[in-house]
Amino acid sequence: MSSIDWEQAVRIASRMTGSYPLAGTYHEARFALQAPSMVMRATTLVEAETGLHAPGVAEVAVVSRKEWVEANIGSFAELVKPAEERLAAHSGIGARVARKLTAAELGAVLGLLSRRVLGQYELVLPRADGSAGDTVMFVGANILAMERQHEFRPQEFRFWVALHEATHRLQFLGVPWMKDYFLSLINDLVTASVPQKGTLSRVAGDLAEAAKAGEPLVDEAGLFGVFATTDQREVIDRVQALMSLLEGHGHVVMDRIGARELVSQERMSQVLKARRQDPRTAMFMRLVGLELKMRQYDDGAAFIAGIERHAGWSALDAAWERVENLPTLNEIRNPVLWLERMG
Repeated sequence: MSSIDWEQAVRIASRMTGSYPLAGTYHEARFALQAPSMVMRATTLVEAETGLHAPGVAEVAVVSRKEWVEANIGSFAELVKPAEERLAAHSGIGARVARKLTAAELGAVLGLLSRRVLGQYELVLPRADGSAGDTVMFVGANILAMERQHEFRPQEFRFWVALHEATHRLQFLGVPWMKDYFLSLINDLVTASVPQKGTLSRVAGDLAEAAKAGEPLVDEAGLFGVFATTDQREVIDRVQALMSLLEGHGHVVMDRIGARELVSQERMSQVLKARRQDPRTAMFMRLVGLELKMRQYDDGAAFIAGIERHAGWSALDAAWERVENLPTLNEIRNPVLWLERMG
């Protein structure tokens, strides 16, 4: 028996995706025709900017919110397979309730996120058939909604998002070891997430100490961070360091190319930064751990800026040479430490 009711997760998420009047119209169809050439052009510019190169040509898909949810739930099911048997071994009413709650939480989070996500590079998420895709996905309804709400130039906004996803594609294909390393971190997190005796009493004690010290009960790692063991926290730190590097690098590259190629780049960048800091979603982001992701954009961009200021853009090339050269979380927050380690 599966430890999580994946079908329930899809049903719940699908009810929360909402609707957008232009979804499925000729506007979205026209975007789907434009998207491959945008990604191809973006890839050429990112290769020249970063020195990273990817083999072949990516698949490009403009998907609905529901399709984005289904793709991610399918990939998530593959990612947690290493822990499925151990999780399923827990029996009883409590375990069955936990499975339902996990499915409900996953569905709710992905359903709400499906209304915000603009694009996603899919290579790092395995498919149900075991294969690895090479697909740049755009959530059509969200792209159309953003450009109309903020009166962006459609050609510029779509290409700007394509720059970000093309950068992520080159990070994972142009750095030979990157995909396997990322998936190994996720596997470590998932495998270590099996319930352990004494967890609730430990968490209760930690929360009491936090309240006594006047610290937030739920930090930027969200509820997962509350229940994480010391070993899991160490993996979370490695994940955060890696994603800060990748997200920061991605945003610096898209802004830098955008400043040369797009008239409205500065305004688009300001709008998306304000969107990430929207206080109306702050509590939701904190509870599900996505405040961590919001920090990654800013911390990563500051790290890249620090490296460039002290040693120049080319100094960053060392980070792509081998796993051992990746910055730690402490180095992300203090770029000079990484430069000293790299000599």
